[in-house]
Amino acid sequence: MDVQPKPLTGYRVVELGAIGPGPYCGQLLADLGADVIVVHRPGPDLPSVDARGKRSIVVDLRKAGAADIVLDLVETADVLIEGNRPGVAERLGVGPLACLERNPALIYGRMTGWGQTGPWAGMAGHDINYIALTGALLALGKDGEPPPPPLNLVGDFGGGSLFLALGIVSALLRAQKTGTGDIIDASILDGTSSMMGVVHSLTANGQWTAARGANLLDGGAPFYRCYRTSDHKFMAAGAIEPQFFARMLGVLGIDPVDFGPQNDPAAWPAQHRILEKVFASRNRDDWAALFDGVDACVTPVLDYLEAPSHPQNRARRSHLRAGDLVHPHEAPRFAGSSADWTPPAVRPRGADTAQIVPQAAGGGDYRRETADREAIAAERE
Repeated sequence: MDVQPKPLTGYRVVELGAIGPGPYCGQLLADLGADVIVVHRPGPDLPSVDARGKRSIVVDLRKAGAADIVLDLVETADVLIEGNRPGVAERLGVGPLACLERNPALIYGRMTGWGQTGPWAGMAGHDINYIALTGALLALGKDGEPPPPPLNLVGDFGGGSLFLALGIVSALLRAQKTGTGDIIDASILDGTSSMMGVVHSLTANGQWTAARGANLLDGGAPFYRCYRTSDHKFMAAGAIEPQFFARMLGVLGIDPVDFGPQNDPAAWPAQHRILEKVFASRNRDDWAALFDGVDACVTPVLDYLEAPSHPQNRARRSHLRAGDLVHPHEAPRFAGSSADWTPPAVRPRGADTAQIVPQAAGGGDYRRETADREAIAAERE
């Protein structure tokens, strides 16, 4: 048990069911102590880590009266999260104006790919499409080869969920002082572009070019990239600073004079070949053992199934199993966080419908229709 309340204890969030960045933002808020109620559309129940610690109801917002249930929930909520294309929430009757009319202090968080405005605002897309327009996608990979998708971590979760969560928490702090709510336009396009600020800064300082695989942090530098080992696994080298670079060469048994200067791009291709040959001479775990405890910034590259077993991850209990799901530990950790944290329950889809929906004053027609449908289904069983 935490020795002090979590930071968002006492706050209530209504999350309109979606995929990707919205639910993950809701998970972050729930991990921080918020009471998150997910309004799912009818559909299959697929247990997911991002559902942990949340309550769940099923409401078909396309039905008459269903929007009133959400609007009633909003009256006692601090935050609403939705991830539809622009205009969809309005058509369903749960747009920002309708919700803020019920609760002027509400923080209405909108998660989209392209943003609420602009010629592409209403166009379909996914993570790979959004980051493609920021320069981030083409910065990955080698010249002449297709850019590899960085999972959906860069756009959906980095440029999307985290910026929406930051916006929500910031707006909550302001609402405490002013008593007024806000509408947050969080787009993956904007968030990812924000994270590209470092590349634009390096470019302005003459330290980055548009050439792919030719820069300090994109695999161009031989001391900042991954190398294949004899067992066809990989080691990650991040020896940017000269002291770490020197230690890396020492463990590898490479003469620094023969290797050449670290920061001469003209020497990088030849240095790549030297390091490729040396790393290929041993298997990954042998290299990991040699670099273990050495400040050289060289580490083994693990797959997601291996990661929970690494000693550092085990020591921090970074991955915890609950049923069929492996849960990453909540992050960040606070001084008052419990040392024996266990993942909150992942409740079945709609598990709290019977408890929460009757508390809503509105939605009478929808609730009556739902009750009739459930009664008919029960008679058929």
